[in-house]
Amino acid sequence: MLAISLQSGSNGNCIYVETNGVRLLFDAGICGSRAASRLEAHGRDIRNVDALIISHDHADHISCAGVYQRKFGLPIYITPMTLQKAAREDKLGKLSNVNHFLAGEKLQFGKVSVQTIPTPHDAADGAAFVISSGGKKLGILTDLGHVFRELFDVISSLDAVFIESNYDPEMLAGGPYPAFLKKRIRGPQGHLSNRESAELLQSGVKLKWACLAHLSESNNNPRVALKTHLEIAGNRLTFYTAGRHMSSGILTV
Repeated sequence: MLAISLQSGSNGNCIYVETNGVRLLFDAGICGSRAASRLEAHGRDIRNVDALIISHDHADHISCAGVYQRKFGLPIYITPMTLQKAAREDKLGKLSNVNHFLAGEKLQFGKVSVQTIPTPHDAADGAAFVISSGGKKLGILTDLGHVFRELFDVISSLDAVFIESNYDPEMLAGGPYPAFLKKRIRGPQGHLSNRESAELLQSGVKLKWACLAHLSESNNNPRVALKTHLEIAGNRLTFYTAGRHMSSGILTV
């Protein structure tokens, strides 16, 4: 199994996963040409992707989904509530190949399964994902809201994970955001801090690597996020950070 973060953060999210002959994209928050060129740089053609799976209705995850379908012919997998919310806000345009799932259901693509996990993030019907193939499991766990009980069991089952590490509490408190937005970010429907992410990863007894994702531009930076994780988790696993303006390398599971 291999994975590439094509971009991660409030300016757009998209993750590519390839395993057992199946090619999947998770979220479409960056423009189609950028996604295509970043995949091409790694020797992949976006037109060969088997499914585009959407986590929730926020623009940084869904804004270009309609373009991916119309330009590249990708089938979209999305919950009905997420589709309805996006349609009301006119985020997608005309769609022709839509497949519904309910958060909590399992999707199957050949020998590859994608377990969807409901999240308490402040979206219409958010989901996180666990991709399973050949005895390996990769998690895509961002926009989680807060650390809910089921996450500990999920983390303990994974071999690798993209995990939200959105903000440093001190940087958020002293940063430029208005009070209502600070409250939303650290609230039960917001985002995970670096410390919350690092403490959650302590449950990952099988983890080989964790890629810290969805880092805030104003309230975090890779150096601070990595420092917090290394202080708590030590060098037990390898850490990467997903860039806000570039793709990662190819990460293997």
